[in-house]
Amino acid sequence: MDRFDAMQAFARVVEAGSFTKAAETLHMSKTSVTQLVQQLEARLRVKLLNRTTRKVGLTADGAAYYERVVRLLADMDDAETSLSGASASPRGRLRVDVPTPLARTILVPELPAFHARYPDIQLDMGVSDRMVDLIGDNVDCVVRGGELTDQSLMARHVGDLQLGVYAAPGYLERAGTPRDPRELEDSHHRIVGFLWSRNGKTFPYAMQRGGERIEVQGRYALSLDDGNAYLAAGLAGLGVLWLPGYMAKAHLPGGELVPLFEDWSLDPMPLYLAFPPNRHVSAKLRVFIDWVVEVMARHAPVVTPAPS
Repeated sequence: MDRFDAMQAFARVVEAGSFTKAAETLHMSKTSVTQLVQQLEARLRVKLLNRTTRKVGLTADGAAYYERVVRLLADMDDAETSLSGASASPRGRLRVDVPTPLARTILVPELPAFHARYPDIQLDMGVSDRMVDLIGDNVDCVVRGGELTDQSLMARHVGDLQLGVYAAPGYLERAGTPRDPRELEDSHHRIVGFLWSRNGKTFPYAMQRGGERIEVQGRYALSLDDGNAYLAAGLAGLGVLWLPGYMAKAHLPGGELVPLFEDWSLDPMPLYLAFPPNRHVSAKLRVFIDWVVEVMARHAPVVTPAPS
């Protein structure tokens, strides 16, 4: 038995919550993972995991051992990094997941500079607007807009997306140009709904003008859970959009989108980079986080609240 492989398999089973998911993320068979954990238990002469048909849980001894294993694996990673010189030039595979529009418009176009700086980092970038199971999907970090609902995650506030309201000329010709956000509640107006994957629902947008603050829900004929498709629906004239400025910017000079309610403002949408609390922040993850902060500082910097 390779003790390192066995400890790594044990830690991944704990994090993934099942032998099957752990095997998938380790690119091993379920049988191999099971045997490694059984051999580890036999060597230690303790039961580390409680197994049922539905889930895998830690025993008291397993919980104590897991905390030590996580630290040991992190120390081994740091040792290898320092010996290989990767502390100066981080290397290895990094799995990240980012929203579709942010990847297409900002992050992917900036990646040549990242790879020039860190040529030995291999990025596996999932591009989606779905909620990602960081542990089960074996993802090192995710970038997401909106307030974080999972308070167990470690997170860094990397930007604030300024929002505006827009519509295509074709929509405005057909439905008329609304002068007040509350007109979007009228029966002849439609918005394009965005389905937030955390709950599969649309939600109202808060808007303010001076001391007045309102919430606008609107009616939709189409709702989507992908940012690029959401923008495409608006460009096709299917309804009014609430968009971050970086998504709308390219469509304003040619008149493909028309800004609405410019005397009203919306709270910026915070952008977070999140990772599991028990996941070692390796050198390659640290430099990726710092790079995202650097990029977003140019495109959507964090807004410092005005003193009260």
